[in-house]
Amino acid sequence: MLKRLFVLICLLLLSACASVPDGVHPAAWLKPGVRVSLPQAGLTPAIQAHQLLTSRYREREHALMVVLDADARRLSLVGLSMVGVRLFTVQYDERGLQARQEIVAPGLPPAAQVLSDIMLSYWPVAAWQAVLPAGWHLVDEGLQRQLLDPQGEVVTRVDYEEASGGRRPVQVRQTAFGYEIHIRNLDD
Repeated sequence: MLKRLFVLICLLLLSACASVPDGVHPAAWLKPGVRVSLPQAGLTPAIQAHQLLTSRYREREHALMVVLDADARRLSLVGLSMVGVRLFTVQYDERGLQARQEIVAPGLPPAAQVLSDIMLSYWPVAAWQAVLPAGWHLVDEGLQRQLLDPQGEVVTRVDYEEASGGRRPVQVRQTAFGYEIHIRNLDD
C-alpha cells in the first residue's frame, strides 16, 4: 500500500530529480528540459481545502489525500496516506521552500513539482506570466486553463467546476509527462 502511495507522489511530482534545498526559491519542470521558478507563495483570497487526489499514469491509478492552506503570506501542503499517515509536509513562504518527508522513500522527486500543479491551478494568470519562459502562455477561459509552450502545444490543462464563490480545480492533465490528476474536494 505504501509503495503505491509513493508512486502516486512521484506521479504528482513528475520531473527530473533535481533537488531544491530548503530556503531556496523553488523551481519546477514544465516539460522535459524546461524549468521555471514558481510564482511567489502568497494567494488572495485565501484557500483551505481537504482533497482526494487520484492520479492516472500508464493505466494505473493511485490515491492520496492532501490538506492545502494558502493565504497572502504562505502556502502549506500536507500529504496523507489513505489511512491518515502523514507522508510529507511542504511550507512555501518568503523564506523559500521547506519540505519534510515523514517516510523516507528513495528517488522521491522534489516537492516543487506538487506545488507547481497546485499553483498552476489556483494562482492568478498574471503571477504565472511573470515567471514563465519567453514564448510560454497561460490561457484561462471559463472552466479551463491551459499552459501553452512556444509552439502553441498544450502542456498542461486544468479543468474546473463551478463552486460557491467562484470555481475550483477538478482535473489536471499534464501531457508532457503523461499523467492526469483528478481532484475531489472533501470539504463538501
